[in-house]
Amino acid sequence: MIRRNLVVKRYSEAFMSYAKATIGPEKAVEELKALKILLRSESEFENFFYNPHIAYAQKCEIIDRVAKGYFCEETRNFLKLLLEKGRIEFVIGICDYVRATYSRNGAVDALLRTSYPVDTDVLRMVKAALESRMRKKMNLYLELDPDLLGGMQIRIGNTIIDGSVKRHLSDLKEKLMNVKV
Repeated sequence: MIRRNLVVKRYSEAFMSYAKATIGPEKAVEELKALKILLRSESEFENFFYNPHIAYAQKCEIIDRVAKGYFCEETRNFLKLLLEKGRIEFVIGICDYVRATYSRNGAVDALLRTSYPVDTDVLRMVKAALESRMRKKMNLYLELDPDLLGGMQIRIGNTIIDGSVKRHLSDLKEKLMNVKV
């Protein structure tokens, strides 16, 4: 799973780096959204990519002929690269990663969970600290969760920053269980 996430992230970032210089990030995100919709709605197209009996050259020819009216040259070249490198099975994950990371002009969604209502000044400070730490714009969402008992928990994609009382109590319990008397 870690390898899969690493491959998805590397190819996503490479495509976006390539696309920013040519078609722009907004167009690149829209292209990959459309590609995912196509792959999910047309199972024959998805099966075509995964079919080991169809040669790479034939797949490239079909991509150029059929997808030319739907996708720009950068997206078609990216599909060919994925085919060439044997990474086509990651295409849906790459589409999802790009959408989640680069939609909303590169802003990333962050979920702030607390057990109590938070003042707007505190929210601004937390958002500013997160943006500084992650070096990305953040869309901060608030969720009240009384199970945390106090403190805060922040979820950004697969990253969790847990400063909740519940987690501290759990850590303390684990330490006490490991103490030998």
